[in-house]
Amino acid sequence: MGIRFENVGIAVEDLEEAVDFFQGLGLVVVGRDEVQGEWADTAVGLDGNHARIALLTAPDGGPGVELFEYLHPEALPTPDTLPHMIGMHRVAFRVDDLDAALAACDRRGYAPLRGVADYEGVFRLTYVRGPSRIVVMLAQATGEG
Repeated sequence: MGIRFENVGIAVEDLEEAVDFFQGLGLVVVGRDEVQGEWADTAVGLDGNHARIALLTAPDGGPGVELFEYLHPEALPTPDTLPHMIGMHRVAFRVDDLDAALAACDRRGYAPLRGVADYEGVFRLTYVRGPSRIVVMLAQATGEG
């Protein structure tokens, strides 16, 4: 049996805000759509499922991030994810320039949860809480480890 990682899906409050955030980190939009109908109800398991979606990937391709904003049923807010909670925790990206990525986050009103850490001389990394309270890990290889 073959398997391939396709994407991570994240429900957001404001699709355009979330797309702007991820584009600021360097991802590119590869598709947009509005989905609804019997097939969407069946696949997702929600009656009347209706959402706007955007798929983004790194410039070199690979697995993507699918963002979706529910038009129906009404989206339900969740509390902020904490590191010790069970379930989907974060989405992680390796970046070439962590300072530039953090500047892009800052221009959009987002900052690290605590600061930038050094992981054993191998990575500089941090967690940022982005749009719709999504936790995003950003890591830059330092070449020291």
